[in-house]
Amino acid sequence: MNKRPLPVTLVSLLIAAAGVVGFVYHLNELNVRHPFQNDAVLVELVRLVAIVCGVYMLRGRNWARWLAMAWIGIHVVVSGFHSFPEFAFHGLLFTVFGYLLFRPQATEYFVLGEGNESPTIPP
Repeated sequence: MNKRPLPVTLVSLLIAAAGVVGFVYHLNELNVRHPFQNDAVLVELVRLVAIVCGVYMLRGRNWARWLAMAWIGIHVVVSGFHSFPEFAFHGLLFTVFGYLLFRPQATEYFVLGEGNESPTIPP
């Protein structure tokens, strides 16, 4: 069995925690009678994606690593329409997450990870 690198564990827990906290925080914005009246449903789905990414990265799923990068990448793009500090913060997170999740040890963990049906080792 391939041991999970500590940076992968930390990033996975951080993303999952951000998803849980964001989900609970935005839950009161959801109007059950008119759920699509504002963007509350979309926001909650984005938070669920974060939770799924964090959990499945802990389980060694390579697709979750890529989805997590797409998730934070979308945050970079969206925050570009807000303030510069928010954009810079998300850009920094994207860079740090990318570095930690695509280092050789992390790549080995995801390629040979727990439960991957057909592990392939790049040459």
